[in-house]
Amino acid sequence: MPQVNSNYTPPFLFRNGYFATIYSGIIRSVNGVVQKRERLNLSDGDFLDLDWSDSSTPTQKLVVLLHGLEGDAQRPYITGSAKILNQNGYDTCAVNYRGCSGEPNKMYRSYHSGATEDLIEVLDHILNTRNYSDIYLKGFSLGGNLLLKYLGEGNDVPKELKGAVAVSVPCNLHDSCKQLLSTKNIMYAIRFKGNLLGKLREKQQLFPEKISDADIKRIKTLKDFDDIYTSRAHHFKDALDYYEQSSSLQFLPNIKVPSLIINAKDDSFLGPECYPVKETDDNAKLYLETPSYGGHVGFWGKNNITYTEKRALDFFDSIK
Repeated sequence: MPQVNSNYTPPFLFRNGYFATIYSGIIRSVNGVVQKRERLNLSDGDFLDLDWSDSSTPTQKLVVLLHGLEGDAQRPYITGSAKILNQNGYDTCAVNYRGCSGEPNKMYRSYHSGATEDLIEVLDHILNTRNYSDIYLKGFSLGGNLLLKYLGEGNDVPKELKGAVAVSVPCNLHDSCKQLLSTKNIMYAIRFKGNLLGKLREKQQLFPEKISDADIKRIKTLKDFDDIYTSRAHHFKDALDYYEQSSSLQFLPNIKVPSLIINAKDDSFLGPECYPVKETDDNAKLYLETPSYGGHVGFWGKNNITYTEKRALDFFDSIK
């Protein structure tokens, strides 16, 4: 489908992409969402923690929520999504990736932008244990890339999966990495690297034979982290091989369920190759909305409901 026109026009302060990003990530808070945790034991011996919240009325509709890099199911962009969906007839299942629920996972591997095998196990578990007729996916940043890759890489997508929304998606991971390594994003990169290194040191205590002090000292950038840990732990040749295999851009032509991508033009994490105009034009099931404002997972809205939270609800409601 052609690009979707956007009518998102926030107040002046939120027309600064950096402020919109920081407000959403650090300042915003969401109250009133009651989550119940379920542990899913994975087929390889590891686990995922799933945080469920229920609709205010009985429903057979579910949205699976997927967080971004170093996020979790308690981030305001997840709980804000859960709140509006719960108020409008959808249950939600917020997935904490391996090592993201407050407890280290069991294996040396963890999560990454293309780890669709874990999403497959989550969906299989839901279909085998719950009674939902309509399931939707909503992902942010890394989680958006993950769900788009899943939908387009040739998996047996269940008939119950009706649609998806992906917000602030680094469709081309190498392009996004180059943006994060640039001066304009230095503070974000430092924060991400600090969180990732903290977890890697925990891994070192559990698996000292796999990661050395010298390895950790060599990690100066996020790309170094992917070269030294992500690629090795997940069987890629190096960071560039990981980015190439895991980027969702190449899989977009094969998506067969209605899917909306919302990438703000002022998102400093996204380079030109993260705006899939051609892929959207060539796929009738794929929609691309590029508001002028919003930052990275920002999109401030009135009454503490972001633009993308309302937009995702409307999109899911529109799917027949």
